[in-house]
This record gives sequence, structure tokens and C-alpha cells, in this order.
Amino acid sequence: MILLQVNQLIKNFGAEVILSNIKLEVQTRDRIALVGRNGAGKSTLLKIIAGQMSHDSGDIIKPKEVEIGYLAQNTGLESERSIWDEMLTVFDHLQKLEKNLRRLEERMSEPEAMANQEDYDRILKEYDERQVQFKELGGYQYESDIRSVLHGLNFQSFSYDTKISTLSGGQKTRLALGKLLLKKPDILILDEPTNHLDIDTLSWLEQYLQGYDGAILIVSHDRYFLDKVVTQVYELSRNQIRKYLGNYSSYLDQMAANYEREMKLYEKQQEEVAKLQDFIQRNLARASTTKRAQSRRKQLERMDLMDRPLGDEKSASFGFQIDKQSGNEVLKAHSVAVGYSGEMISKDISFRITRGESFALVGPNGIGKSTLLKTIINKLPLLEGDLNFGSNVAIGYYDQEQAELTSNKRVLNELWDDYPLKPEKEIRTVLGNFLFSGDDVLKTVSTLSGGEKARLALAKLMMQKANFLILDEPTNHLDLDSKEILENALIDYPGTILFVSHDRYFINRITTKVLELSEKGATEYLGDYDYYVEKKQEQEELKTLASSKIPSSPQQVNQEKSSYQMDKEAKKIERQRQRRLEEVEKQIEALEMKIAEFEQLLCEPDVYQDHERVMEITKENNETKAKLEALVEEWTVLAD
Repeated sequence: MILLQVNQLIKNFGAEVILSNIKLEVQTRDRIALVGRNGAGKSTLLKIIAGQMSHDSGDIIKPKEVEIGYLAQNTGLESERSIWDEMLTVFDHLQKLEKNLRRLEERMSEPEAMANQEDYDRILKEYDERQVQFKELGGYQYESDIRSVLHGLNFQSFSYDTKISTLSGGQKTRLALGKLLLKKPDILILDEPTNHLDIDTLSWLEQYLQGYDGAILIVSHDRYFLDKVVTQVYELSRNQIRKYLGNYSSYLDQMAANYEREMKLYEKQQEEVAKLQDFIQRNLARASTTKRAQSRRKQLERMDLMDRPLGDEKSASFGFQIDKQSGNEVLKAHSVAVGYSGEMISKDISFRITRGESFALVGPNGIGKSTLLKTIINKLPLLEGDLNFGSNVAIGYYDQEQAELTSNKRVLNELWDDYPLKPEKEIRTVLGNFLFSGDDVLKTVSTLSGGEKARLALAKLMMQKANFLILDEPTNHLDLDSKEILENALIDYPGTILFVSHDRYFINRITTKVLELSEKGATEYLGDYDYYVEKKQEQEELKTLASSKIPSSPQQVNQEKSSYQMDKEAKKIERQRQRRLEEVEKQIEALEMKIAEFEQLLCEPDVYQDHERVMEITKENNETKAKLEALVEEWTVLAD
């Protein structure tokens, strides 16, 4: 069922075109990602669809009964109620129905009703009808649903009587998300829902959205999240929109393949145009060949000339260098305790970082990750333990809140004041690499968007040429393309990195070790995020085994160990099989789409009249079908 259609939508801000000829369709249980650069108009389009912003022309068609739920970026829940009472407001209709049932129960127990069989039967019938309605609407499970959502959004440690007004901005944002999830609208529109969520909460949200009964339209810069949740991608670029089937990784593959195919077609047409123009130029003036030249000129005039395919929009371009190398040991922490104003948050933290390593610091929100970073750079006092730096260590710090930026300065001066001896041209070149060009460098820092402030902070960090980068959520506010540029810059960085991030894809690409903070201290894992998750699963399995029946003899102990190792190996093989099955399914989907495109091309008049082009497409199509057949066979084996 079609829940919503956007047709020919146009939106301008003054003379500037923001959205042009936008078409989008949402059907029942669709999982749609809206992607594009910062400033492409994603949030604007969501607000228009949600009815919170007007548009200049075009149509938004939606049946009256279809309900839309919308959560804007960083929207905190403002209320004087307690957490529990605010969540209960979602189910006002069920509470009223429940009160009605209690009243009917009281009436049925009254002597007057019991004495009059006709009245009693009438009340009983109404009671049965209301009770069925109450059950169908979820009346017996709504309190359980509230607890489940609050637990999933990491409120299990809170008293549900806590006043919402006393919570932090991030906690209020999570509650706003929870309230919207409980409402279960037909179309759930989420603008950057992964902000302020730790990794465990992100995993819970992914699973929740995968099983959500309605349709979902999401803007997110978390690739790991998008790959898990969405099945369609709409790309906003240069005021236009284009649809791709599949998750985010599939979209990237299709986009690259489309560009390559369109470029080949464009180049082939340009060759043909050049040949026709050359023939006309050489033969038009000669009497014997002028008619042929005129015929070619008409052929050229009739051609539907392709525009050159547009590649990626301009991206930031930067890298991190160092002035001098540090010693082999960069930082050693021993029994460290951190906190604010003397109040301890985490303790017993010990670790050692050596030159060239990239440490990812992970753990639930509130465990002290950012606090530890600020303690290391001496912005907060060390409560207990020792922090020892190696020789020649020069620290560069990135603050997720961009507190290092001066709000009343211009962008140019924000950088130039730190390096006054450098010529203006060099400073402008650096800013240009971070997409600040022309009059952009004269903007006041306070007027910049979150993404612009993030790029400016990274520009300042790059200029420091420090050999030890300490980064607190460096991917926040960056669009997907800027994230990739940052990843590549950090991968090529010759120094040492310690960072906090909730972006699992980013952690996978950058890290060599994962340091998990918990209430018991710090645990080190050698490898990327996927390895860390796998080891955590193994530890949970080992705990489960240890809590089961304890063997009473050495022989039983050996048998138990052998059984555990076999079970562990079997689960590892199963995980590998499952991962490969998912990969094969994605590849099959991509190949089927490619074959459909080939079949469509062969039906186009311009193509089937070109014998060479038909042969070329048919060959590629047959090769693709052969690959598909092999993958289907592999899938059949894996799925059994």
C-alpha cells in the first residue's frame, strides 16, 4: 500500500533553489535512507513531508488515516512530568478505555444490575466489546512496551520518577525518540536518530527498526546503521533526487557502476559526434559530397546529446602530518580514576599506548570516555593513579563540542591568529581544502553549521602537526563523504591516535586496538570493532558455561573444555556462514538489478539499432548471468 507520494516538489530559499523536481514514494514497511552532502536539503525535505515547512510547488499525497511521526535533529523532550508519566501520555486512549472497563466492572457488581437480567446482559455485552477492543489495541502490554523501550534506550539505571527537566540534552533527545517509537506511526521520519546513542543502544535501535511494522524514512550519517536497517536509498545531490534499491553499501556500488556506464556512453556518443562534425566540415563545400554532408548534419541535429555525467561533488581534501616523531612509548596509564569536581566516574583504568597505534575508546554513555580524554590533556584534574607520557609527545586534541573555537572570530582569523607568520594565501588554501572558499572565510564562527564547525576544527588540528591525536567524536556533524576523507587521512597518519566514537564503521577502519571502559576499569582488545564484538560474545558464552553445572572430576573438566571448544568453533563457523550468506544475497541483488538494466537497454531503439552496442551489452549480460548462476548455487548450499 502506498502511504505517501511526493511529486514534482520544488523548494526555494529566496533566489536559491534548494530542492527541484523531487519525487519520492513511501509504501508499507519501506525502509528508506535519504542521503546527501551537508546542505543538500535532506532535513528541509523531511520537514516538508512532515508538514512542518511549506514548499513552493508540487504535491504531497497522503491518505487521511496515515499518521506521520517526525523526530528532528537534536530534538529534546521538554516536560515537567516524570519519565514514566510522560511515556504514559502516549497511551491516554488505553488508560481511558481501562477506566471505562473498571467502571463497567463496578456496575456489574452492583445489586441493581444483578437483579435486572436485561441490564446485566447489556452491561456484560458492552464490557466484552470494550475488553476485546482494549486487548486488540495493546492494553495488556503497553506498560511492558514502555519498559522495553526505556531499557533499550539505556534508561534502566534511572528511577522512572525522575523529572525530565533534570535530564541532560542528550537524555531528553533519547526520550523524545522513545516516545515517538511508542506511538508507532505509519511513517516514522527520523533525522539523525543515532546522535547521543552509545553502541549498545544503537544495536538495540537497529533491531527495533528492523521489526517495525510501519514505514521508515531516515537521515543518518552512520553507515553501519544504514546498512543494517534500510533497503532503499534516495540520494539528494545538486537539488535533484535519485533512487537506488538496496542498503547503503549497495547504493555506493550502484552509484559507481552507473557513473562508469554513463561515462562510457557519453564518451562513445562524443566520438560519434566528432566523426560526424569532421565529415560535415570536410565534405559540405564539395559538390560531389555536399548532400551526404547535409544528411549527416541533419542526423547530428536529431541526436539527443547526453550531458557529461556529473562526478562526485566537491569534497574536503586534507591529511595529517607530524613535525617530529615521538618515542616508542606514548602514554601509560596506571590505576587511573577520573571524574568532575572530585566526583569519581570511572576508576582502576590501566593501559599502555605505543607509537603508531590507534586506540578506540568504547563504553556506554556516562562511563567517562570524554572525561578520560579531558583528563589526559589536563583539562580536568586526575583523581587517582598516574598518567605518564613518553618522550617528544605532542598532543593535538579535537573536542566534539568545538569548545576550542572562538565564536566571535571570522573563519579566516580563527586559523590565521594561531599562525600569524603564515601568508594569507596559505591560510586560505588550507581553508579551501576544508571547503571554505570565497566569502565563506569571512563568516563569523558562531554562524557556522555543525558540519562547518567540525571541518574548521579539523583544519586547526591539521595545522598543529601533532604526533599524538586525541579525538572526541570526530565524525559527529560530518556528512558521509567528509567522514570517508577523515578516515583515509587518519589511516595514512604517521603518528598515534586515541579516539572516542560511536561510529562502528569508522572504528572498524581506523582502530588497531579497542579499549572498553566499564565500571570495573578498562579491558583491552586487539583488533577492530567486529573482532571486539566477537570476543565479547565468546566471553558471554564462557560466562554462561561457567555458571552451569560444575564438573566433579578432572575428566569431566576436560570433556567440558573440549565440548566448549567444539561449540565455540561451531558458532564461529556459523557466524562465518551467516556473513557469507548475507554477502551473497547482496551480490545476487546487485547482479539481478544489473541484468534488468541490460534488458532495458536492449529494448531502447538507439541501442538495438546499433549492432556493435547490442553485441557488447549481450556479452556483458551473459557474463553477469553466469556470475549470478554461480552465486545462486553457492546461496543454495549456504542456505541448506
